[in-house]
Amino acid sequence: MLPFLGMLQLTVRELRAKKVIWGLFLISSLVLLIVTFALNLDVVDGTLASARIFGAEATGGIDLENLVFAVQSIVAGAAYWLGILLALFASGPIFTTLLTKGHIDLLLSKPISRTRLLTGHVGGVWLTMLGLCVYLLGGIWLIMSLKAEVWNARFLLSIPIVLSMFGVMYGVIVAIGSFTRSTALSLIVTYGLIVASLGLAAVTQITEQLGFVSKAVFLTLYHTLPNFTEVTTIVSKLSQGEPVSDWYPFLSSILFGAACYLIGGIKFYRRDF
Repeated sequence: MLPFLGMLQLTVRELRAKKVIWGLFLISSLVLLIVTFALNLDVVDGTLASARIFGAEATGGIDLENLVFAVQSIVAGAAYWLGILLALFASGPIFTTLLTKGHIDLLLSKPISRTRLLTGHVGGVWLTMLGLCVYLLGGIWLIMSLKAEVWNARFLLSIPIVLSMFGVMYGVIVAIGSFTRSTALSLIVTYGLIVASLGLAAVTQITEQLGFVSKAVFLTLYHTLPNFTEVTTIVSKLSQGEPVSDWYPFLSSILFGAACYLIGGIKFYRRDF
C-alpha cells in the first residue's frame, strides 16, 4: 500500500512542479470570479425582482429557479468541454514522461510492482482533477446558491460525471502512450475521438441514410467508441434538476475507458523498458 501511495504522491508533485495544477487552478478561479461579478440578482422574499447578467438587465417575468438552473447548466457544459480538453492537454504529457528512459528505469528499480506504479500514477492524476473539479463546480454551485437562495443539489452530481469522462479519455492516453510513448499521438487520438463523438451523437439521423453494411459499421463504432458529446446532455439535465432517461452513452463510455486502461496496463506490464 505504501508504494502505491508514494507513486500517487509523486504524480501529484510532478503535476504541481510542471505548473499543471496552478494553471488549471488559476483558470478555475477566473471563472468563479467572472460568475461572482457578472451575475447580480435582486431577490426579495424568495422572488426575483431583477437580474443583471454580464451587464444586461432583465426585469419582470423571470423565474428565479429556472434562471439558476439555466446558468448552472451553461457553466457545467463549459466545464465539461473546456475543462476536460484543458485537463487532458495539461496532464497528457505526464504519462509519456513517466515512460521516458531514465525516469521509468529509476522507478522500476524501486520495490514497487508495475501494477502499483501504473495505478498510483493514474490515481494521482484522477485525485488532482477531482480536487480541481470540486473547486470549480462546487464553487459555482455555492456562489449561485448563496446569491439566489436556490440550492440545486443535483447540480453537484455533474462533478462525478465530468471526472469520469475525463478518466475515460485519459485512458486513451494511457493506452496509446503505453504503445508509442508519444505525447503528440496520444493527444491527437484522444481529441480525434472527442471530435468523432460529434458525428456519433447524430446516430439516428445518419443511420437512416445508410445502407445495411454501412449502417452496421456505424452502429459498431457508436456502441464501441466513447459517446463524449451525448454525455453533455446528461450533465445538462443534472444541472437543471431534470431526470436522466438514458444513461447508455455514459455507461458505454465507461466500458470503453475500462478497456483502454486494461489494454494500456497489459502493454505497460509486459513492455521491456
